Amino acid sequence: MEQKLLKYLELTKNDYQVFLNYLKAKFPLFHNSNFFFRDFHYGIKRYLEKKGILVSYEKAERIAKELSMYFESQGIFIRTNDLGWKINFPEFTTQIPGDPFK
Repeated sequence: MEQKLLKYLELTKNDYQVFLNYLKAKFPLFHNSNFFFRDFHYGIKRYLEKKGILVSYEKAERIAKELSMYFESQGIFIRTNDLGWKINFPEFTTQIPGDPFK
Protein backbone atom coordinates (compact mmCIF):
# COMPACT_ATOMS: atom_id res chain seq x y z
CA MET A 1 0.00 0.00 0.00
CA GLU A 2 1.37 3.40 -0.89
CA GLN A 3 2.50 5.83 1.80
CA LYS A 4 -0.44 8.27 1.46
CA LEU A 5 -2.99 5.49 1.79
CA LEU A 6 -1.21 4.15 4.88
CA LYS A 7 -1.36 7.65 6.36
CA TYR A 8 -5.12 7.87 5.71
CA LEU A 9 -5.63 4.37 7.11
CA GLU A 10 -3.74 5.28 10.30
CA LEU A 11 -5.69 8.53 10.60
CA THR A 12 -8.95 6.61 10.51
CA LYS A 13 -7.68 3.86 12.85
CA ASN A 14 -6.50 6.37 15.44
CA ASP A 15 -9.85 8.20 15.43
CA TYR A 16 -11.95 5.07 15.00
CA GLN A 17 -14.60 6.18 17.52
CA VAL A 18 -15.08 9.50 15.72
CA PHE A 19 -15.18 7.63 12.42
CA LEU A 20 -17.75 5.11 13.70
CA ASN A 21 -19.91 7.94 15.04
CA TYR A 22 -19.70 9.60 11.62
CA LEU A 23 -20.86 6.34 10.00
CA LYS A 24 -23.68 6.04 12.54
CA ALA A 25 -24.88 9.52 11.59
CA LYS A 26 -24.92 8.60 7.88
CA PHE A 27 -26.03 4.94 7.92
CA PRO A 28 -28.26 2.77 10.11
CA LEU A 29 -25.43 1.52 12.34
CA PHE A 30 -26.40 -0.13 15.63
CA HIS A 31 -24.93 -2.73 17.94
CA ASN A 32 -25.67 -6.20 16.49
CA SER A 33 -26.93 -4.75 13.20
CA ASN A 34 -25.69 -5.77 9.76
CA PHE A 35 -23.37 -3.43 7.90
CA PHE A 36 -22.36 -3.90 4.30
CA PHE A 37 -18.98 -3.41 2.69
CA ARG A 38 -20.16 -0.90 0.09
CA ASP A 39 -21.70 1.33 2.79
CA PHE A 40 -18.41 1.11 4.68
CA HIS A 41 -16.47 1.95 1.52
CA TYR A 42 -18.57 5.02 0.73
CA GLY A 43 -18.50 6.03 4.39
CA ILE A 44 -14.70 6.09 4.34
CA LYS A 45 -14.65 8.08 1.13
CA ARG A 46 -17.09 10.69 2.52
CA TYR A 47 -15.34 10.82 5.91
CA LEU A 48 -12.00 11.58 4.28
CA GLU A 49 -13.64 14.19 2.05
CA LYS A 50 -15.03 15.91 5.17
CA LYS A 51 -11.44 16.10 6.40
CA GLY A 52 -10.37 17.69 3.10
CA ILE A 53 -8.77 14.52 1.72
CA LEU A 54 -9.84 13.50 -1.77
CA VAL A 55 -9.31 9.83 -2.63
CA SER A 56 -10.42 7.90 -5.67
CA TYR A 57 -13.05 5.17 -5.59
CA GLU A 58 -10.34 2.50 -5.89
CA LYS A 59 -8.14 3.94 -3.16
CA ALA A 60 -11.09 4.30 -0.79
CA GLU A 61 -11.91 0.65 -1.49
CA ARG A 62 -8.35 -0.39 -0.59
CA ILE A 63 -8.54 1.59 2.65
CA ALA A 64 -11.94 0.00 3.40
CA LYS A 65 -10.51 -3.51 2.97
CA GLU A 66 -7.58 -2.80 5.28
CA LEU A 67 -9.67 -0.98 7.88
CA SER A 68 -12.32 -3.70 7.89
CA MET A 69 -9.62 -6.30 8.62
CA TYR A 70 -8.43 -4.12 11.51
CA PHE A 71 -11.99 -3.80 12.88
CA GLU A 72 -12.43 -7.56 12.57
CA SER A 73 -9.21 -8.14 14.52
CA GLN A 74 -10.47 -5.75 17.23
CA GLY A 75 -13.84 -7.53 17.42
CA ILE A 76 -15.80 -4.47 16.26
CA PHE A 77 -16.84 -6.19 13.02
CA ILE A 78 -17.90 -9.83 12.97
CA ARG A 79 -17.91 -11.15 9.42
CA THR A 80 -21.24 -12.65 8.42
CA ASN A 81 -20.50 -13.19 4.70
CA ASP A 82 -18.45 -11.75 1.84
CA LEU A 83 -20.68 -8.67 1.72
CA GLY A 84 -20.60 -7.48 5.30
CA TRP A 85 -20.47 -7.83 9.04
CA LYS A 86 -22.44 -7.71 12.23
CA ILE A 87 -21.50 -4.67 14.34
CA ASN A 88 -20.17 -5.48 17.81
CA PHE A 89 -19.98 -2.03 19.38
CA PRO A 90 -22.04 -1.87 22.61
CA GLU A 91 -21.87 1.95 22.64
CA PHE A 92 -24.33 1.82 19.73
CA THR A 93 -26.96 -0.21 21.60
CA THR A 94 -30.44 1.18 21.10
CA GLN A 95 -32.82 1.70 23.97
CA ILE A 96 -36.12 -0.12 24.14
CA PRO A 97 -38.91 2.43 23.90
CA GLY A 98 -41.11 2.49 26.93
CA ASP A 99 -43.65 4.52 28.77
CA PRO A 100 -41.85 7.68 29.96
CA PHE A 101 -44.35 8.08 32.84
CA LYS A 102 -43.61 4.77 34.56
